[in-house]
This record gives sequence, C-alpha cells and structure tokens, in this order.
Amino acid sequence: MTTLLKLLVWLLRIVVFIGLFGLAIKNSGPMELRFFLDHAWTAPISVVILTVFAIGVGVGLTAALGVFLRSRTADREVR
Repeated sequence: MTTLLKLLVWLLRIVVFIGLFGLAIKNSGPMELRFFLDHAWTAPISVVILTVFAIGVGVGLTAALGVFLRSRTADREVR
C-alpha cells in the first residue's frame, strides 16, 4: 500500500513539475523593469519571478533568524 502511495506522490510531483516547466517556457518573453533615473532591466519573465521569489525567501529567513537566535539564547539561559 505504501509503495503505491509513494508512486502516486512521485507521479503528482512529475506532473506538477512538467506543468510549471511548460508555463516557464511559454512565458519566456522579455520583460522590462523600469527603475528611477531612467534605469531599466530587461530579462525573461521567469527570471524576474524567480528573482522576486528568492528575495522573498531571503527576507523571510532573515525575519525568522531573529526569532531563532532569541529562542536559542533563552534556552542557554535556562540551563
């Protein structure tokens, strides 16, 4: 039973990956981001989305780092 469930989970992962990969391929057209002082950055939409996602992950990890370090310091003080 568990091998069948593992197989179904892997098949679902493969289908999701292929779907997202196809979406990225179809949306690979150039996108221009315009900044202040007439600066512009032209990149594929997929790269822009990946960059924004990576920045969000970095901000989230930075926010969680303070809580993690604070709890770790509190654990040392209890001992």
